[in-house]
Amino acid sequence: MFVIETYQIAVLFCIITMFAWGSWANTQKLAASSWRFELYYWDYVFGIVLFSLLFSLTAGSTGEMGRPFLEDISQGSSENFWSAVLGGILFNLANILLVAAIALAGMSVAFPVGIGLALVIGVIVNYLDQPIGNSTFLFGGVALIVVAILLNANAYRKLSAQQQKVPTKGLVLAVVAGLLMGLFYKYVANSMFPDFTQPIAGKLSPYTAVFLFALGILASNFLFNTILMRKPVEGAAVSFKDYFVGSGKSHLMGVLGGVIWCIGMSFSILASDKAGPAISYGLGQGATVVAALWGIFVWKEFKGAPKGVTGMLNAMLLLYIVGLGLIIAAR
Repeated sequence: MFVIETYQIAVLFCIITMFAWGSWANTQKLAASSWRFELYYWDYVFGIVLFSLLFSLTAGSTGEMGRPFLEDISQGSSENFWSAVLGGILFNLANILLVAAIALAGMSVAFPVGIGLALVIGVIVNYLDQPIGNSTFLFGGVALIVVAILLNANAYRKLSAQQQKVPTKGLVLAVVAGLLMGLFYKYVANSMFPDFTQPIAGKLSPYTAVFLFALGILASNFLFNTILMRKPVEGAAVSFKDYFVGSGKSHLMGVLGGVIWCIGMSFSILASDKAGPAISYGLGQGATVVAALWGIFVWKEFKGAPKGVTGMLNAMLLLYIVGLGLIIAAR
């Protein structure tokens, strides 16, 4: 299987993850305006499963290092299988709430608040599990990102007050999503053998772990998304019949969004061998900056904001960038 051999390449893969995780939500915006996010999300999940399988059968089955995908999945222990699947279930619950928050509050709010919280929690949880990297730099970067989250939330509050909107629902969903999303990564990381060049009996390769993670997302989606379709956070209930009358473009956007996100997840997991799970996850969650830039400058989500909001957004982006720089320097 393909394995990353240097820290520099691992950082490059984390940067690709950052752009993938920060850009996939654009596909939700590009789907038909009448296409509900609950329906979009089914295709998004199918895209994740499809890419994880193709990546495992290609990059996960070539080369001399590690253990090829089919051989690896046939020998994994049930404990490690379920650890990877549990990671998928936790992620799916968090992400479906994040997508709802995007629909209500926009990318430039949902990502900094939700993914920012996930970054903070994920770095702490993964560092305590595998303490790799300079803790001063790592947690210094996290502290700056916490301040950036607060600035973004305050900017959204000011915009909502001017537009006479109640921001509570979108912000609450983003916060709950972030709290849950900070926990999933460690379960996937714990299912794998720590040195990707040295397979351990019962443990999983990164490719197998991501594929089982994707299956956990798919299986849990029949519960989580079905409930959300019947009891939506906003608007009328939707049915599976509505899904099958969607346009080809809307379905394609969902699948593409899932593929883009899974590219980021796969690259982040591959990078965790050389960078360590805390740094790999934390740097990948720089997606917040990317998503905020899309939301602010492309989708104009803060257009017409009151005085002072622009300064808050600029400070938020600067703190995020400096915080991510400290996370990189931690190794």
